[in-house]
Amino acid sequence: MFDLDWSVWSNLIRSFLVGATWVTLVTVIAEKFGSKIGGFIGGLPSTIVVALLFIGLGQSAEESARAAVMIPLVMGVNGIFILIYLATVRNGLFKALGLALLAWALLNTIIVVTHVENLVFSILGWLILMVISYTVSEKFMSIGSRGGVRVAYTWVQILLRGLISGFIISLAVLVSRLAGPVIGGIFSTFPVIFMSTLAITYFTGGVEFSRAVAKTLMLSGMINVGFYAICAHFLIPELGVWLGTLACLILSIISAAASYRIIRAQTK
Repeated sequence: MFDLDWSVWSNLIRSFLVGATWVTLVTVIAEKFGSKIGGFIGGLPSTIVVALLFIGLGQSAEESARAAVMIPLVMGVNGIFILIYLATVRNGLFKALGLALLAWALLNTIIVVTHVENLVFSILGWLILMVISYTVSEKFMSIGSRGGVRVAYTWVQILLRGLISGFIISLAVLVSRLAGPVIGGIFSTFPVIFMSTLAITYFTGGVEFSRAVAKTLMLSGMINVGFYAICAHFLIPELGVWLGTLACLILSIISAAASYRIIRAQTK
């Protein structure tokens, strides 16, 4: 019988509330600055920050570091998720999201059942999948720039995204306690922000606008979340949960600046 006492439930509730608030704020900021900036911000670390923070608070800094081990590789898988969306969305939104999510689930199931827990392997897989995703989207897909088009989010959409994100974060914290931090870390990368953003942009701007935003999301998400996870693996055990998280966020400015330069070059 799992020991889910009040402290565990309290941690889950707090992770849900903080996660939902964080992601909602990110969405509002994205709305204010339009599709290019919005896609960039949507790919910045969000769910992973809160999930690793509360895994550390609820268990230990070491468990939070373990949860971060396979996240770079899983972000590579998220790149494949976007790549499938880009290739199939002209045949319909729900078909594209369904195929992309199926591939995401299958690839991450393989990661889980093989019991891989190696940072070097994770980083190498992340880099390889990032190069593949970028090369295929850049060289073999016709994705025109749609810079300057604004996404008309509604408060219902924003609230729904926050609620779903909060649920995913609290689920990642719970799974980490019940099934181990590595699986919890994988759950924290569930592409809820990707899926909601792609669906919203599909309906508000059309297929090609959604594809343009998807490409921006792919670059921003793969670079920034992967980099954050690597920082978290080393810094959270060394500095503690709170200070380590703060240090990771500060260092993420470096990857954010690099990814933004790439995105600007892509959309000129």
